[in-house]
Amino acid sequence: MTPRSIRAVAAAAALLLAGTTLAGCGDDGADTGSSGAATALRLGFFPNITHAPALVGVQQKLFEQSLGGTRLETKTFNAGPAAIEALFSGAIDATYIGPNPAINGWAQSKGEALRIIAGTTSGGAGLVVRSTINGPADLKGKKIATPQLGNTQDVALRYWLKENGLTADQQGGGDVSVLPQDNATAIQAFSSGAIDGAWLPEPHLSRLLLEQKGKLLVDEKTLWPGGQFVTTHLIVRTEFLRKYPETVKALLQGHLKALDQIASDPAGAQKAANEQIAALTGKPLNDQILAAAFQNMTFTADPVAASLAASAQHAEEIGLLKPVDLKGIYDLGPLNELLKSAGKPEVSPGGLAP
Repeated sequence: MTPRSIRAVAAAAALLLAGTTLAGCGDDGADTGSSGAATALRLGFFPNITHAPALVGVQQKLFEQSLGGTRLETKTFNAGPAAIEALFSGAIDATYIGPNPAINGWAQSKGEALRIIAGTTSGGAGLVVRSTINGPADLKGKKIATPQLGNTQDVALRYWLKENGLTADQQGGGDVSVLPQDNATAIQAFSSGAIDGAWLPEPHLSRLLLEQKGKLLVDEKTLWPGGQFVTTHLIVRTEFLRKYPETVKALLQGHLKALDQIASDPAGAQKAANEQIAALTGKPLNDQILAAAFQNMTFTADPVAASLAASAQHAEEIGLLKPVDLKGIYDLGPLNELLKSAGKPEVSPGGLAP
């Protein structure tokens, strides 16, 4: 794509994805060093426990160790659309992100701007409601929050409502009023009685259950085969992947180290993730919330590709995405090389490889 095309795509994506903006833009920002590697890697992630491998990798300097002479620069985001816009504009090179913003970014760039290079997190989302709500029929006339219009949890809720014969339009009307708002606001709104429930990711789901005494009406795991569905994965700018494959492989090495750390020392990983959250937000998670959230998720390099295709179909069926061909969205070659060399099972793109 030309620079002008990239800017046009970014603008279109910003409009589609709730109009989020990111100040500033960047050029390629990663000149080749003497080794042929990029001089810098600009990595995005969220200060959210669903991004635990990123939090652990940054806090314990696992990425820096793997990147060697390539400088690591990090940037945090609060929502997927802003991260996608930053990727489009060249302000970042790679980012941890949820499935639906990645799908939207792929669609808006006509399959040119990004590739998914690894899985990160499966599970850890659902619908928490007031104790008086016992089933879908009880949701008529109620107000339910999601993190953002078109985000992963928003699509999950709207599709679930449709499957249960309930309507919800993008303006907050219908049988159920769906009100996109950031997670912290949703928790406050639930506490004050302004909303009746929320479909949220961890750790906010556990906060509603443990702090606000909500009831889990839908554990999203129950809606997916084997209880596995992608919550977070790792994507990279296609241009950066093609120009600096060794740097991308080094990033993946750090990613796998973080996953190994979480698997081998869960308590230590929780502590590291929480310290990084505290450094970024000024407030660590309650230990009970942290433990409950970790227990509700699986951290894995497997991107759970079948669930990505299904998520795209769900977004299409509720009118939040035009039909899109996802073939080519995954490039798992570098990841599988590393997994094979470590004697670990390779992961599948589910028919969506280039």
